Amino acid sequence: MLELSSENARGERSWAARLRNGLTKTRSRLSGLFGGGAIDPVLFETLESALLASDVGVDATQFLLAGLRERARRLQTAEQLKAELRAMLLETLAPLEQPLDLAGKKPCIIMLVGVNGAGKTTSIGKLARHFHNQGLSALLAAGDTFRAAAREQLAAWGEKSAAVVVAQSGGDPGAVVFDACAAARARGIDVVIADTAGRLPTQLHLMEEAKKIKRVIAKAETGAPHEVWLVLDANTGQNSLSQLKAFDEALGLTGLILTKLDGTAKGGVVCAIARQRPLPLRFIGVGEGVDDLRPFAADEFVSALLD
Repeated sequence: MLELSSENARGERSWAARLRNGLTKTRSRLSGLFGGGAIDPVLFETLESALLASDVGVDATQFLLAGLRERARRLQTAEQLKAELRAMLLETLAPLEQPLDLAGKKPCIIMLVGVNGAGKTTSIGKLARHFHNQGLSALLAAGDTFRAAAREQLAAWGEKSAAVVVAQSGGDPGAVVFDACAAARARGIDVVIADTAGRLPTQLHLMEEAKKIKRVIAKAETGAPHEVWLVLDANTGQNSLSQLKAFDEALGLTGLILTKLDGTAKGGVVCAIARQRPLPLRFIGVGEGVDDLRPFAADEFVSALLD
């Protein structure tokens, strides 16, 4: 038992290091601002520029600066101001940290949507591995029937993640997902993760298709889909907000996955999301490895941004 705990501890340290390393470009703009000097107008001006450059966004930046100016009245050093920034960031991001509740849902059906190239299919494979590590079985529905390599990519991830894959050659994505739900019930599967083709919010016919897939899932399983998650590429920065708004209005999102945080200078977009569209940030990704997707933890994220 002690050996298992040690292994888990090593894994957590490794993840924290990968997250910190992934956010290096964002952190470099923020952490170096707070030396041993006094708090003055120049510090606030520099901090404002750093926050905006990190894609925190105008609204969240103004909110943070207003709070810090108020708190600064009782502070003396820049290091103390950094501690207050940490506290404010934690307060801002804490609502995004909401553990996924699978109770009473078997199978729990999760539908993933997003624009082309955001990392949906890769995220599905990593999610399957995450659930497998928790002792849960997963079935992957290859609902992206447009992209030629999507089925093969999902099948490869299924092998890595010990997950069943349901796919058809061409055909209607709704039919694939319907069959996947039926197969999951028959096999006693815990979680179904449905892939969908990448689409822009401006492609109205494809957005209508996504709505249709959601309706088909509802017919296949009462109360489903239990989760509808938008996969966002962290490198799109503030553009993520317009995607989030459009997909949420069309599909009623229940959560987000933020991918490609490794190497991005726009990690502050999480703050913008928290201020403007605070949906649960279910998972974040920091690499291509099968274990490089983990549930979002606000304290862990803030530490990677500032320390």
